[in-house]
Amino acid sequence: MCGITGWISFERDLGSEAAVLDAMTETMSCRGPDDRGTWVQGPAALGHRRLAIIDLPGGRQPMTADTPYGTVALVYSGETYNFEELRRELIGRGHRFSTSSDTEVVLRGYLEWGDEVAERLNGMYAFAVWDGRRDTLVLIRDRMGIKPFYYRPTPDGVLFGSEPKAILTNPLAPARVTLDGLRELFTMVKTPGHAIWDGMAEVEPGTVVTVDREGVHRWVYWELETRPHTDDRDTTVATVRSLLDDIVRRQLVADVPRCTLLSGGLDSSAMTAIAARQLGRHGEKVRSFAVDFVGQTDRFVADELRGTPDTPFVHDVARAAGTDHQDIVLDAQALADPAIREKVIRARDLPTGFGDMDASLLLLFRAIRDQSTVALSGESADEVFGGYLQFFDEEARRGGTFPWLVRYGRHFGDDGEVLSPGLLASLDLDAYIADSYRTAVSGVRRLDGESDFEYRMRRVCNLHLNRFVRILLDRKDRASMAVGLEVRVPFCDHRLVEYVYNTPWTLKSYDGREKTLLREATADVLPRSVYDRVKSPYPSTQDPEYGLALQDQAKDLLARTGHPVFDLVDRDRLRSAAHRDLSVHTPAQRRGLERALDLAQWLDLYRPEVVLA
Repeated sequence: MCGITGWISFERDLGSEAAVLDAMTETMSCRGPDDRGTWVQGPAALGHRRLAIIDLPGGRQPMTADTPYGTVALVYSGETYNFEELRRELIGRGHRFSTSSDTEVVLRGYLEWGDEVAERLNGMYAFAVWDGRRDTLVLIRDRMGIKPFYYRPTPDGVLFGSEPKAILTNPLAPARVTLDGLRELFTMVKTPGHAIWDGMAEVEPGTVVTVDREGVHRWVYWELETRPHTDDRDTTVATVRSLLDDIVRRQLVADVPRCTLLSGGLDSSAMTAIAARQLGRHGEKVRSFAVDFVGQTDRFVADELRGTPDTPFVHDVARAAGTDHQDIVLDAQALADPAIREKVIRARDLPTGFGDMDASLLLLFRAIRDQSTVALSGESADEVFGGYLQFFDEEARRGGTFPWLVRYGRHFGDDGEVLSPGLLASLDLDAYIADSYRTAVSGVRRLDGESDFEYRMRRVCNLHLNRFVRILLDRKDRASMAVGLEVRVPFCDHRLVEYVYNTPWTLKSYDGREKTLLREATADVLPRSVYDRVKSPYPSTQDPEYGLALQDQAKDLLARTGHPVFDLVDRDRLRSAAHRDLSVHTPAQRRGLERALDLAQWLDLYRPEVVLA
């Protein structure tokens, strides 16, 4: 796992721009604390920061291959889980290897198959190839968008990086956000390719972007396709389990300490138990980690989203699977610490507004990093198997908007609580969401003979896999890589995603419950308590001290006359939120405070030009 960046300028020799390339590369130091490297040749400049996972001495980058027609250079971030099979195939085709790294497999694969190498990779990755044989840059991102990847065209080439901060360090990329960027920021629609920063774009998942003297070109090598599902119930359950066994086995491969993230929910528990069984055959124990809050289990208050605290279920799994387990227990002061908010926003490059859930994730990962370098996560199982409440909500199923937005404000609050009325009028977020929804569902193909109900559920599933999951994957990647921790997501293996996506909803939930296929496929390794547990989202603190700390910080912000945040935030609305009675404490009540404080911190850190016209 690494951070990559680069600069292509077809009209210049970049040999004199070493200082700028170094600065771009150093913004990725958190993603790659173990090593750094740069490479410049004529119009191409590549930078790399390395987190060493496989072949610790042999995987240095940028990695190059000299050919009779020019040099091919690679900077690569991620993991290719089928690299051993590809290596054997490439050796059979005459390639010689000097390292044991998956990086060299990707480079040699590109030499053999060109950009079609993307179709052969199983993994999470974002990589760039400068092909000096034809003066072309090739940017490739994994199918599900697990690893982030951004680029910004320039008058004579392109800038690229794992994160926007690498691109924004170059003088050719001003930090500017327009109304369109704010619309994307203040809605949870995750428009494919949209980077929020003006002039910048994401390399979309499953996509190859090439840049040459003629401009920018792209082609899609993978997307969710509608296919008939002919397996019966027993075969489907067995296939899901077979895939999971193979996926976890592949994703446990590392030359550094590994662990699992364990929440006590079905997803992470199944993944942890499978990993424990596999490693147990070799006399190894799984290390598992969970996040908790001081006093939360004893004082837990159930609500519509979270009916039970996580910790008792976490401990049931740890005992049953025999893991070496540790709870990371956080207090309200740590969650509300402005220094942690600053680290979160630096990691994300944006004021994302997830509040204590962002802070706790960063603090959890920081604690884990002291003991492990690789963690397996249960992320994305809800999107793949249908785990959220909205999958069973008739209003959400009927369509008209993104399913997760139907009850979102009630559970998590509304940005409009503190944003200025004039800004809200200019943004017209309802129209933006409606347009985005129409675009998102227009490409979902219906099977011949598919019932109206099954097609509605196909669209719900498609929206979660092509939009919602990418929000959470980006959150997970940025928080983990901010502390140099690699988090792998077994449930995003494209083989599993394709298979379950095309399983009819009536088979996905044949007992009327969420994630039936996953539950039945892993029933033999789950404690009964977890098998019977109802879905509970990522935890949020219920400690009123957290909200009171936010209110104190908001009052301090209100005293800062002339702060640019008040071009976006209404001072009177924020004052009202800062003096509200928080004796009944919910995430929805805190949302406005968290959003305003995040925006203020972002403006202080990045000093963007915010164009409101």
